[in-house]
Amino acid sequence: MSSIPIPAGSLFGVDNLPYGVFSTPDSAPRVGVRVGDSVVDLSRIFPGDDVFAAPSLNAFMAQGRPRWDETRSALVELVRRGVADDAVFPVPEVRLHLPIEVADYVDFYASEHHAANLGRLFRPQNPEPLLPNWKHLPVGYHGRSGTVVVSGVDVVRPCGQRKGPNDAAPVFGPTVRLDIEAELGFVVGVGSAMGARIGPDEFADHCFGAVVLNDWSARDIQAWEYVPLGPNLGKSFATSVSPWVVPLAALDAARIATPLQCPEPLPYLRGEQQWGLDIELEVEWNGQLVSRPPYAQMYWSPAQMLAHLTVNGAATRTGDLLGSGTVSGPGVRQRGAFIEMTWGGAKPVRIGDAHRTFVEDGDEIAISATAPGPHGTRIGFGEVRTRILPATGEP
Repeated sequence: MSSIPIPAGSLFGVDNLPYGVFSTPDSAPRVGVRVGDSVVDLSRIFPGDDVFAAPSLNAFMAQGRPRWDETRSALVELVRRGVADDAVFPVPEVRLHLPIEVADYVDFYASEHHAANLGRLFRPQNPEPLLPNWKHLPVGYHGRSGTVVVSGVDVVRPCGQRKGPNDAAPVFGPTVRLDIEAELGFVVGVGSAMGARIGPDEFADHCFGAVVLNDWSARDIQAWEYVPLGPNLGKSFATSVSPWVVPLAALDAARIATPLQCPEPLPYLRGEQQWGLDIELEVEWNGQLVSRPPYAQMYWSPAQMLAHLTVNGAATRTGDLLGSGTVSGPGVRQRGAFIEMTWGGAKPVRIGDAHRTFVEDGDEIAISATAPGPHGTRIGFGEVRTRILPATGEP
C-alpha cells in the first residue's frame, strides 16, 4: 500500500479523477481512473464488482448518479489514504482504449462565432450570416457511432464525390479540403425512454461526463452533398475522441452562464441551473499551437442540447455521445476549424516552413482541453491526437 505521487500543478489530481479503459500486455481491457501520471485499476480496487472488469464504462455509467457520486467519494479517500501497489500502472506503460460503447452520436452546431463565420463564407450575399432558426434551437445532425475512434487511431483520408464551382460535373476522389472541428463531447450515462423528455435541469442526472472530440470534416464532399438533408459522407468517415472521460462532477468550478440568449429560448430550453462551461481548448497542427478555442463562448449549453434532442420523445441510451459542434471565439486564433482559420483557404496559416490551408497526408492534429478546478487549480481532459493516412485505392 502506497500513496500515488501527484506532481505539483498536475491536471489529474483528486479534483479530477477521469475514467478510462486500459490494458497491459498481459491483461484484458478494464476500467481505470487517472491519478497524476498513473492509472489506478478499479477492477482491483473494487474486486468482485463486474462493472469495473468490463471493457467499457457503459455498465458503470448505467448505474446512475448516486453510484457515480458514491464511487467518486470512495476514490478520493482511497487516493489520499494509499492504493495497493499492484493496482497502479504508469500511464506510458498501458494502452488506452475507446472508453465507451457509443450507442448513438449527435453533433450540434452550438457556437455562434463558428456558425456566423461559415454563414459569411458560404452565403456572402446574405446580410445575416445565421439562418433564421439558429437562435431558436440547437441545430444538430445524426452521425455514425460506428466510426467514433479513440486518440491514437490513424484516420484514412476519405474519398467521395465533390464538385467545385468551375467543374462541369461531379468527380470522385480523395477530399482535398480535409478539416478538423475542435469540440467537446458529452456522454449520456443514464438514458431516457421513448416518449420521455429530459429538461435542462435534469442534465446532471443523465450526463456522466465529457471528452475532447474532433469531428473530422471533408469540406468539399460536405459542400456538394449537404443540400437539402445535411452532412453525410463528409462527416461519417471518422470522429476522434480523447481516452479520458472527465466526470461532470469534476466540472463544478467551470460552470458559468452561457452568453446572453436573445430572443429568449422557448420554455423547454430554459432552466434554473447554469450549464455554460469555462473550458479552454488548444489545437496543435504538427506540434505547433495554432488556436485556443474558448468553450465559454458557446451559445447553446450541453443541457439545452440534450433537452432539444429529447423534446420530441426520442429515446436516449447509455453511451450516447453529444458533440458540441466546433468551438470558436471571436479572434482568428480562437477558431476551432481550419476552414474558419484560413477563411476557406484564402488566408493560409504558416506551419513550420510551409503555408497551409487544410490537412495534408501525414499531418498530426492534437486537441486538448483544461478547465478551472477548486481553489484556483486546473483540471485536464488529456488530448485527442490523430495522424492522417493517404486515401486507399478507388473502388
